[in-house]
Amino acid sequence: MSIFSEVVVGLNDQPPKAVLFDLDGTLIDSVPDLTAAIDTMLQSINKSPAGEAKVNRWVGNGATALVKRALADCDDGDQLHNTRYSNEQEDEEYTSAYPVFELAYAQRLTHATGLYPGVLSVLSALTKANISLVLITNKPRQFTLPLLQALKIDHFFVEIICGDDLEFKKPHPLPVQTALSRLGILAEQALMVGDSISDVKSARGAKVKSVAVTYGYNHGIAITDASNECQADAFIDELPQLLK
Repeated sequence: MSIFSEVVVGLNDQPPKAVLFDLDGTLIDSVPDLTAAIDTMLQSINKSPAGEAKVNRWVGNGATALVKRALADCDDGDQLHNTRYSNEQEDEEYTSAYPVFELAYAQRLTHATGLYPGVLSVLSALTKANISLVLITNKPRQFTLPLLQALKIDHFFVEIICGDDLEFKKPHPLPVQTALSRLGILAEQALMVGDSISDVKSARGAKVKSVAVTYGYNHGIAITDASNECQADAFIDELPQLLK
Protein backbone atom coordinates (compact mmCIF):
# COMPACT_ATOMS: atom_id res chain seq x y z
CA MET A 1 0.00 0.00 0.00
CA SER A 2 1.40 3.40 -0.98
CA ILE A 3 2.43 5.91 1.68
CA PHE A 4 2.01 8.77 -0.79
CA SER A 5 -0.85 11.24 -0.72
CA GLU A 6 -3.46 11.44 -3.46
CA VAL A 7 -1.61 14.45 -4.87
CA VAL A 8 1.33 12.19 -5.75
CA VAL A 9 -0.46 8.92 -6.52
CA GLY A 10 -2.56 10.65 -9.16
CA LEU A 11 0.47 11.75 -11.17
CA ASN A 12 1.55 8.33 -12.42
CA ASP A 13 -0.01 4.92 -12.93
CA GLN A 14 2.05 3.57 -10.04
CA PRO A 15 3.57 5.06 -6.88
CA PRO A 16 7.14 6.36 -7.29
CA LYS A 17 10.07 4.07 -6.59
CA ALA A 18 12.31 7.11 -6.17
CA VAL A 19 11.93 10.73 -5.14
CA LEU A 20 14.43 13.29 -6.40
CA PHE A 21 14.77 16.29 -4.10
CA ASP A 22 16.14 19.76 -4.70
CA LEU A 23 18.01 21.23 -1.71
CA ASP A 24 17.90 25.04 -1.28
CA GLY A 25 14.35 26.32 -0.93
CA THR A 26 12.97 22.78 -0.79
CA LEU A 27 14.63 20.97 2.09
CA ILE A 28 16.57 23.86 3.63
CA ASP A 29 16.29 27.63 4.02
CA SER A 30 19.84 28.73 3.21
CA VAL A 31 19.26 32.35 2.16
CA PRO A 32 20.39 33.91 5.48
CA ASP A 33 23.84 32.30 5.34
CA LEU A 34 24.18 32.84 1.59
CA THR A 35 23.31 36.50 2.11
CA ALA A 36 25.93 36.90 4.83
CA ALA A 37 28.58 35.41 2.52
CA ILE A 38 27.52 37.53 -0.47
CA ASP A 39 27.50 40.70 1.63
CA THR A 40 30.97 39.90 2.99
CA MET A 41 32.18 39.50 -0.59
CA LEU A 42 30.59 42.75 -1.78
CA GLN A 43 31.96 44.75 1.14
CA SER A 44 35.44 43.37 0.44
CA ILE A 45 35.37 45.17 -2.92
CA ASN A 46 33.70 48.30 -1.55
CA LYS A 47 30.21 47.53 -2.83
CA SER A 48 27.00 47.90 -0.84
CA PRO A 49 25.52 44.80 0.80
CA ALA A 50 22.77 43.10 -1.20
CA GLY A 51 20.48 41.92 1.61
CA GLU A 52 18.21 38.89 1.82
CA ALA A 53 15.47 40.12 -0.53
CA LYS A 54 17.87 40.29 -3.49
CA VAL A 55 19.77 37.11 -2.64
CA ASN A 56 16.45 35.29 -2.38
CA ARG A 57 15.88 36.14 -6.06
CA TRP A 58 19.43 35.29 -7.11
CA VAL A 59 19.80 31.77 -5.69
CA GLY A 60 18.92 28.61 -7.56
CA ASN A 61 21.35 28.39 -10.46
CA GLY A 62 24.55 27.65 -8.58
CA ALA A 63 27.25 29.64 -6.82
CA THR A 64 28.77 31.10 -9.98
CA ALA A 65 25.47 32.59 -11.11
CA LEU A 66 24.77 33.90 -7.61
CA VAL A 67 28.10 35.70 -7.40
CA LYS A 68 27.79 37.19 -10.89
CA ARG A 69 24.29 38.46 -10.15
CA ALA A 70 25.53 40.01 -6.93
CA LEU A 71 28.45 41.72 -8.63
CA ALA A 72 26.13 43.16 -11.27
CA ASP A 73 23.40 43.88 -8.67
CA CYS A 74 21.01 42.48 -11.23
CA ASP A 75 18.67 39.48 -11.44
CA ASP A 76 20.19 38.46 -14.77
CA GLY A 77 23.71 39.59 -13.94
CA ASP A 78 25.15 36.20 -14.81
CA GLN A 79 23.80 36.51 -18.35
CA LEU A 80 25.10 40.05 -18.68
CA HIS A 81 28.51 38.95 -17.51
CA ASN A 82 28.65 36.31 -20.22
CA THR A 83 27.62 38.70 -23.00
CA ARG A 84 27.87 42.49 -22.96
CA TYR A 85 29.98 42.82 -19.85
CA SER A 86 32.33 39.91 -20.34
CA ASN A 87 35.41 42.10 -20.58
CA GLU A 88 38.73 41.85 -18.83
CA GLN A 89 37.77 44.17 -15.98
CA GLU A 90 34.58 42.23 -15.20
CA ASP A 91 36.45 38.91 -15.34
CA GLU A 92 39.07 40.20 -12.92
CA GLU A 93 36.35 41.37 -10.54
CA TYR A 94 34.69 37.95 -10.54
CA THR A 95 38.00 36.12 -10.26
CA SER A 96 38.99 38.10 -7.18
CA ALA A 97 35.52 38.18 -5.59
CA TYR A 98 34.50 34.53 -5.88
CA PRO A 99 37.16 33.17 -3.48
CA VAL A 100 36.00 35.69 -0.86
CA PHE A 101 32.44 34.38 -1.18
CA GLU A 102 33.70 30.80 -1.18
CA LEU A 103 35.57 31.24 2.09
CA ALA A 104 32.84 33.29 3.76
CA TYR A 105 30.15 30.75 2.91
CA ALA A 106 32.26 27.77 3.92
CA GLN A 107 32.77 29.37 7.33
CA ARG A 108 29.06 29.78 8.03
CA LEU A 109 27.26 27.03 6.13
CA THR A 110 24.83 26.30 8.96
CA HIS A 111 24.94 29.40 11.16
CA ALA A 112 21.36 30.28 10.21
CA THR A 113 20.51 27.49 7.75
CA GLY A 114 18.06 24.81 8.83
CA LEU A 115 15.56 22.24 7.64
CA TYR A 116 12.06 23.32 6.74
CA PRO A 117 9.28 21.91 8.97
CA GLY A 118 8.52 18.26 8.32
CA VAL A 119 11.59 17.51 6.22
CA LEU A 120 13.13 15.02 8.63
CA SER A 121 9.90 13.10 9.11
CA VAL A 122 9.27 12.89 5.36
CA LEU A 123 12.79 11.68 4.55
CA SER A 124 12.55 9.12 7.36
CA ALA A 125 9.15 7.85 6.24
CA LEU A 126 10.20 7.48 2.61
CA THR A 127 13.37 5.65 3.59
CA LYS A 128 11.45 3.23 5.83
CA ALA A 129 9.11 2.57 2.91
CA ASN A 130 12.12 1.59 0.74
CA ILE A 131 11.72 4.59 -1.55
CA SER A 132 15.09 5.59 -3.03
CA LEU A 133 15.97 9.22 -2.32
CA VAL A 134 18.23 11.30 -4.55
CA LEU A 135 19.44 14.84 -3.97
CA ILE A 136 19.85 16.99 -7.09
CA THR A 137 21.21 20.44 -6.37
CA ASN A 138 22.95 23.21 -8.29
CA LYS A 139 25.04 23.94 -5.19
CA PRO A 140 28.73 22.96 -5.57
CA ARG A 141 29.77 19.70 -3.93
CA GLN A 142 32.26 21.43 -1.62
CA PHE A 143 29.33 23.12 0.13
CA THR A 144 26.68 20.43 -0.30
CA LEU A 145 28.30 17.50 1.49
CA PRO A 146 29.38 19.37 4.66
CA LEU A 147 25.95 21.00 4.81
CA LEU A 148 24.10 17.68 4.57
CA GLN A 149 26.39 16.17 7.18
CA ALA A 150 25.93 19.10 9.57
CA LEU A 151 22.15 18.84 9.23
CA LYS A 152 22.39 15.05 9.63
CA ILE A 153 20.44 14.16 6.50
CA ASP A 154 23.26 12.92 4.24
CA HIS A 155 22.54 9.25 5.05
CA PHE A 156 19.05 9.44 3.55
CA PHE A 157 20.28 9.82 -0.04
CA VAL A 158 21.43 6.93 -2.20
CA GLU A 159 22.74 9.42 -4.78
CA ILE A 160 23.83 13.05 -4.46
CA ILE A 161 24.22 15.02 -7.69
CA CYS A 162 25.72 18.49 -7.30
CA GLY A 163 25.98 21.48 -9.59
CA ASP A 164 29.60 20.85 -10.52
CA ASP A 165 29.34 17.07 -11.02
CA LEU A 166 28.03 17.01 -14.59
CA GLU A 167 28.43 18.98 -17.80
CA PHE A 168 25.04 20.63 -17.29
CA LYS A 169 23.04 21.55 -14.20
CA LYS A 170 19.33 22.19 -13.75
CA PRO A 171 17.26 23.35 -15.67
CA HIS A 172 18.95 20.97 -18.11
CA PRO A 173 17.47 17.47 -17.86
CA LEU A 174 20.89 15.79 -17.52
CA PRO A 175 20.96 15.69 -13.68
CA VAL A 176 17.54 14.02 -13.55
CA GLN A 177 18.42 11.67 -16.42
CA THR A 178 21.63 10.77 -14.61
CA ALA A 179 19.71 9.95 -11.44
CA LEU A 180 17.34 7.68 -13.36
CA SER A 181 20.27 5.91 -15.01
CA ARG A 182 22.12 5.35 -11.75
CA LEU A 183 19.00 3.97 -10.06
CA GLY A 184 18.08 1.86 -13.08
CA ILE A 185 14.49 3.09 -13.16
CA LEU A 186 12.14 4.59 -15.74
CA ALA A 187 10.98 8.22 -15.75
CA GLU A 188 7.45 7.21 -14.73
CA GLN A 189 8.86 5.49 -11.63
CA ALA A 190 10.34 8.74 -10.25
CA LEU A 191 9.10 12.03 -8.85
CA MET A 192 10.94 15.37 -8.69
CA VAL A 193 10.28 17.69 -5.74
CA GLY A 194 11.61 21.25 -5.92
CA ASP A 195 10.83 24.91 -5.42
CA SER A 196 11.86 26.53 -8.69
CA ILE A 197 11.25 26.61 -12.41
CA SER A 198 14.70 25.05 -12.86
CA ASP A 199 13.54 21.93 -11.01
CA VAL A 200 10.34 21.74 -13.04
CA LYS A 201 12.14 22.18 -16.36
CA SER A 202 14.80 19.61 -15.50
CA ALA A 203 12.14 17.07 -14.56
CA ARG A 204 9.97 17.74 -17.57
CA GLY A 205 12.96 17.46 -19.90
CA ALA A 206 13.57 13.99 -18.48
CA LYS A 207 9.82 13.14 -18.65
CA VAL A 208 9.59 12.94 -14.85
CA LYS A 209 6.54 14.31 -13.03
CA SER A 210 7.22 17.21 -10.66
CA VAL A 211 5.78 18.53 -7.43
CA ALA A 212 6.62 22.12 -6.52
CA VAL A 213 6.66 23.43 -2.96
CA THR A 214 5.15 26.89 -2.66
CA TYR A 215 7.34 28.11 0.21
CA GLY A 216 10.65 28.20 -1.68
CA TYR A 217 12.56 30.85 -3.62
CA ASN A 218 12.00 30.59 -7.42
CA HIS A 219 13.74 33.90 -8.13
CA GLY A 220 11.12 35.94 -6.31
CA ILE A 221 8.21 34.70 -8.43
CA ALA A 222 5.48 32.48 -6.99
CA ILE A 223 5.96 28.99 -8.40
CA THR A 224 2.18 28.79 -8.87
CA ASP A 225 2.18 31.89 -11.10
CA ALA A 226 0.62 31.03 -14.46
CA SER A 227 3.20 33.23 -16.20
CA ASN A 228 5.99 30.75 -15.39
CA GLU A 229 7.46 29.22 -18.52
CA CYS A 230 6.79 25.70 -17.28
CA GLN A 231 4.22 24.48 -14.77
CA ALA A 232 4.74 21.77 -12.17
CA ASP A 233 2.36 18.80 -12.24
CA ALA A 234 1.27 19.47 -8.65
CA PHE A 235 1.86 21.93 -5.81
CA ILE A 236 2.14 21.49 -2.05
CA ASP A 237 2.37 24.12 0.68
CA GLU A 238 4.47 21.97 3.02
CA LEU A 239 6.57 18.86 2.45
CA PRO A 240 4.50 16.45 4.59
CA GLN A 241 1.69 16.84 2.03
CA LEU A 242 3.66 14.35 -0.10
CA LEU A 243 2.53 11.63 2.29
CA LYS A 244 -0.79 10.38 3.60
